[in-house]
Amino acid sequence: MNKEFFTRNRKALEKNLDDNSILLLFSGTAPYKSADELYQFIPNRNFYYLAGIDRNKIIFLMSKIDGKVSEKLFIERPDPVMAKWVGATITEEESMEESGIEDIDYLDKFEGTFSSILSRNKIEKIYLDLERQEISTSITESQAFAKMAIEKYPYMQIKNIYYDIAALRMIKSEEEIELIRKAIEITNEGIMNMLDNIKPNMMEYEIEAYFDFTLKKNGITNRAFPTIAASGENATILHYVDNNSKSEDGDLVLFDLGAQYKYYNGDISRTFPINGKFTERQKQIYNIVLKAQKAVEEAVKPGLPYKELNEIAKQVLAEGCKELGLIKEDEELSKYYYHGVSHYLGLDTHDVGEYNVELKPGMVITNEPGLYIEEEGIGIRIEDDLLITEDGCENLSKYIIKSVEEIEAYMNK
Repeated sequence: MNKEFFTRNRKALEKNLDDNSILLLFSGTAPYKSADELYQFIPNRNFYYLAGIDRNKIIFLMSKIDGKVSEKLFIERPDPVMAKWVGATITEEESMEESGIEDIDYLDKFEGTFSSILSRNKIEKIYLDLERQEISTSITESQAFAKMAIEKYPYMQIKNIYYDIAALRMIKSEEEIELIRKAIEITNEGIMNMLDNIKPNMMEYEIEAYFDFTLKKNGITNRAFPTIAASGENATILHYVDNNSKSEDGDLVLFDLGAQYKYYNGDISRTFPINGKFTERQKQIYNIVLKAQKAVEEAVKPGLPYKELNEIAKQVLAEGCKELGLIKEDEELSKYYYHGVSHYLGLDTHDVGEYNVELKPGMVITNEPGLYIEEEGIGIRIEDDLLITEDGCENLSKYIIKSVEEIEAYMNK
């Protein structure tokens, strides 16, 4: 991604800031794991979307004073000793080149700079990314800063910029769409590598390893999310990630997986017979799910309320389950289908954005109906990634093997 992309994002966001205000975003820090070990560092996605740098302990400051917007980055000061242990910190020149921000200073100057801006200007608001998914999750760096600011500057208004950034991220640029395409392309290569090697009695993690190898071969260091490789009854558990069971002859194996390419994600689900041949019952259920997926894809277009997609899927799934004698009333479908059919896709696999909206061109969403029949040991989900276009949608993963006939022909060739 080039620096012009991040510059455009900042220009779009600055329009949402009131005059006489400051915006602060933090790249984050690798969390502590155990002993002297840290978890892998992953940049805060909203910070990355605006600043374009994937290093830890960086602060982005944007001020809007009397209508004039200024941008500044604070980076770690070079430490020759630590550079020998963990590598050099990002330089001023690299920061400028990656972000498009020309004013660079060191972190030990941040407090003085921040205090100076507040004392010399009539700053009334501080914008922070105050995203919170659950009340029990740990406090973030932004939330800790908000708490400090309220205590030391009680006259200051603290504003949450999260929803403004999320609204921008809902509509993907051409650069973002191309990265998602690449992530899906590599995901498909990994799927085909698994199909080329899959056979009965393999452990789920053995099959998964062929996908992981493909990612590594393509220079991919991160998956979009922990791979689901669920055989038999395990496939009825939506987020099964143990992947430690032995597949049995006659099982279906449900894969939900994705490559992450330059922080953009693919998210694909496919369900295959471990021995290359669907039973008649498996085929019946599979084709109901496939029919629901096709109905959703055909309905997708700008102006359609997002929440209607799940109702379309549920209608087709309910009709199919009644034909098979699984249920008698539509309301009973929740026994076999208990998730939504779609979510946004982008920098996060479950990307940010409002769902009580109409679809718009540039959105990228998933299409993933499923049926999970625990008493029969059958779980089936089929998932593609859709780009909303001016008059409908483009299935970005349409080339990934999917129909019963295609799957059986390929696995038995």
